Amino acid sequence: MSNADRVALVTGAARGLGAAIARRLAAAGHPVVLADVLESVDATAASIAAEGLEARAIRLDVADEGAIQALPQVLGDWWDRLGVLVNNAGISPKVDGRKRMVEDMPTEEWRRVLDVNLTGPFLLSRAAIPVMKKRGWGRIVMMTSQAARVASTITGAYYGASKTGLMGFARNLAAELGPFGITVNSVAPGRINSDMVAGAAPGLNEAFLARIPLGRLGEPEDVAEVVHFLTSDAASYLTGTTIDVGGGSYMP
Repeated sequence: MSNADRVALVTGAARGLGAAIARRLAAAGHPVVLADVLESVDATAASIAAEGLEARAIRLDVADEGAIQALPQVLGDWWDRLGVLVNNAGISPKVDGRKRMVEDMPTEEWRRVLDVNLTGPFLLSRAAIPVMKKRGWGRIVMMTSQAARVASTITGAYYGASKTGLMGFARNLAAELGPFGITVNSVAPGRINSDMVAGAAPGLNEAFLARIPLGRLGEPEDVAEVVHFLTSDAASYLTGTTIDVGGGSYMP
């Protein structure tokens, strides 16, 4: 198969990391489905298509199980050609730009973060498995975070818990799907220039920057290149691993 016959579905693709990933995969020849709850996903997909690349947008809440189940009908033959799934959609609630402490954390907010950041990737991965198995090839990428590696001064405990769970889910899924030619890997970005990072309270990003050996925040394209590698044939012997994209701010 060529990439033209490997549709890529990227969640949280209206802006930031998701948009950069979708654009990079489209440039590599994949027909790309950009999924997001934001209306601006339509304009993002249109801008990619305007470059002569294959891209289409759908409105999707990844925590909505019914919407996930409807994807084969919504996408038609694009779903039948699914080869790449990038579980990028995620939320990280803040209070005046700062993390919410556990003692002040509403149960509903905890559940919503886990629903989007962890259950959503489970629902989408589960739906994609039969298609990928039938084709004998697949790439699933989980967008986790350095907040899954260390205690964070910027994101709440529910964010770290969801992203740590996502890494564990990816490892287990990799073991299950390896025999079918499907790889599952995680990417853990550090501080990347994005809307989520821009929403941090004054001083937080500057303090983090001081801990980055490469001396700068990352760009969405830095992450997109790593995702492109993991979804390529060049990464066919790589599964169950996590690649940190943080300029050296975390070194295991």
